[in-house]
Amino acid sequence: MKRIPRALIGLAICLSAFRFDPSIPAYGQDIDWQRVDDVLGRKPAISDDVRRYGFPRSDLAVTLDGVTIKPALALGGWVAFKPAHGGAMVMGDLVLLETEINPVMAKMIASGLEISAVHNHLLRATPATFYMHVAGQGDPVKLASAIHDALAESRTPLTAAASTSPPPAVELDTSKLDQIIGVKGQANGGVYQFNVKRRDPITQGGMSLTPAGPLGVAIGINFQPTGGGKAAVTGDFVLTRDEVNPVILALRTHGIEVTALHSHMLDEEPRLFFMHFWANDDAVRLAEGLRAALDKTASTRS
Repeated sequence: MKRIPRALIGLAICLSAFRFDPSIPAYGQDIDWQRVDDVLGRKPAISDDVRRYGFPRSDLAVTLDGVTIKPALALGGWVAFKPAHGGAMVMGDLVLLETEINPVMAKMIASGLEISAVHNHLLRATPATFYMHVAGQGDPVKLASAIHDALAESRTPLTAAASTSPPPAVELDTSKLDQIIGVKGQANGGVYQFNVKRRDPITQGGMSLTPAGPLGVAIGINFQPTGGGKAAVTGDFVLTRDEVNPVILALRTHGIEVTALHSHMLDEEPRLFFMHFWANDDAVRLAEGLRAALDKTASTRS
């Protein structure tokens, strides 16, 4: 029997350590998350085993159809870490100006991170904003450093601002909105937000994307009050192929503009499409239109 050189055995072991294998258990208890927090300069929102770090573009004054967009409505960049195979996987959605896209992308690529999408979410916004979806797997501290260094190429605030004033009130009938949408929303920075999960399991590279909301695969619906019972609404529907056109029809029938349709990931199962929307009208009427669109999807109700 031929002897296999030790160097080749070592190489095989090293390569297997970086191969994505769903059968390998994911452990998170040995990760020094404090170092990740320190590198990213902020504390995360923790949901189960996912740590989500917000990078809102609070430095931007974006307007659309006369509405000043709050960060929580459509400018809330983020990255989320989930333990995976002795390290972590990271997914993110970063908000960038046009001039920031290529410098940030160059840094991401140089650090070994993947770019899975670059696109708009809204139309007619001033200044125009774009959204870069990123993904990676490995040592979480190194991943965090790569993300920090890439964002440093933009004007994204890298130091979390200390809040000294109470968040603005959401002057809408939120109980009525909860009833119509079918799940309970949450106030965040003057915006009322809904995360509506799909009933079907979603995986990427064989790994379950749970919890869905923090990992960006729940349907997101945001209401920003604009006065007199009106609200600007935006967000994204997470759809399978057969749901796309029924949802477009439902939204447009109810006066809600479809502003983008695209993918966010590269190897998810099932294949998903993300549909963004916009309207500024009576909040209850818009909620009813959004509910009609939700009824065309395999989404959950509480």
